[in-house]
Amino acid sequence: MNELLIETCAVVSSVFGAILAQRINRLAKSKEKRKERRWWVRKWILQRKSGTHNLVDRELRSNYTEDFKNLLRMSEAEFDYLLERVSPLISKSDTNMRQAVNAKTKLTVTLRYLATGDSFKSLEFLFRVPKNAISKFIPETCEAIHKTLREFIQVPATSDEWKNVESGFRQRWNFPGCVGALDGKHIVIRAPTATGSDYYNYKNSFSIVLMALADSDYCFLYVDVGAKGRGSDGGIFQNSSLYKAFETNYFAMPNDFLIVGDDAFPLKTYLMKPYSRRNLSQEERIYNYRLSRARRVVENTFGILVSKFRVFEKAISLKLQSVEKIVLACCTLHNWLRKTNPTYISRGLIDYEDENHGIFPGSWRQENISGLQNLPPTAQRHPQRQAQQIRDKYRDYFNNEGTVPWQRQLLNYVPNAEL
Repeated sequence: MNELLIETCAVVSSVFGAILAQRINRLAKSKEKRKERRWWVRKWILQRKSGTHNLVDRELRSNYTEDFKNLLRMSEAEFDYLLERVSPLISKSDTNMRQAVNAKTKLTVTLRYLATGDSFKSLEFLFRVPKNAISKFIPETCEAIHKTLREFIQVPATSDEWKNVESGFRQRWNFPGCVGALDGKHIVIRAPTATGSDYYNYKNSFSIVLMALADSDYCFLYVDVGAKGRGSDGGIFQNSSLYKAFETNYFAMPNDFLIVGDDAFPLKTYLMKPYSRRNLSQEERIYNYRLSRARRVVENTFGILVSKFRVFEKAISLKLQSVEKIVLACCTLHNWLRKTNPTYISRGLIDYEDENHGIFPGSWRQENISGLQNLPPTAQRHPQRQAQQIRDKYRDYFNNEGTVPWQRQLLNYVPNAEL
């Protein structure tokens, strides 16, 4: 019996020994094949302080302020203010393994990315920061920017605030009762994974939608970003938070106030759009001109946004959540800079009127911007009767007591799409 037990143990031991030997042999071979890591961090990246940071801090900041502004789209004082606001949200602690990228570097790289849309690899060489780190902290920094400056995008909360907005459209654009110009843009993105055709739009590209309401001074009152690009003509607006807010009067807007939009939107009691181009009377053409004059404010607001933040010039190749954070950060920065910096908008950038109220297109209209696309027109078959009556009242007002001296001779300046 003992001999049989000894023999059995010997067989089992030899079998397990063979299996163990095979595993050890495979492990040794895999280690031979594995490429030995040459470094933890590349040496040229460790020399970060001698790169672009040295140029920004020591040369541009003190001697070439305009070049500093061109690099980051803001002055030194504005950069320092923004850095102070976002630092608590983006600062990380050093570890025993490596030194953390500081808040100043993160903000500099992020602003440069928003200003140019450069690839992360290009930014890596420029700032000596690994691209995998850049891809992680840019969305985080954009989220921090939006969070700390969100007070600069505010929908009016009281009747007096609404009246202040209306006063701007009344005095500057001769459109009483208007409290906002509405427009939407497709933000072109890389095709998201596992989403099918949800984000495939009518322009044969993938996109999310940015819906925005602008005041009379080229600032965003409200932005809604993230709707899927394949939405139908009318569904894009009707699925937005803006539509729900206006339908329920969530903004507590006075009943006699309204907003203006183009043919991409349905005619509503709170939303005026142009008359159809077919068989227009002279009075309807004048109404279209007056509405276009007020509505072009939001067009120019988008034009300023893209001119300052070139990340919108082409498709953004990031995850959907990251794209939304980038768009919100750019809109927030735009409002902050517009409200605090009188020189933010350069002469000739936006549409302007001469002393005879002739309209001259801004320079942004000559730029080929493939990353920002218009919404398609809405085929609205049965607009509300009350909405039609409100539009007809504006038509009559603009042709009688509300007329302006130059309107009849300037009809040719209205875009053909609205005549």
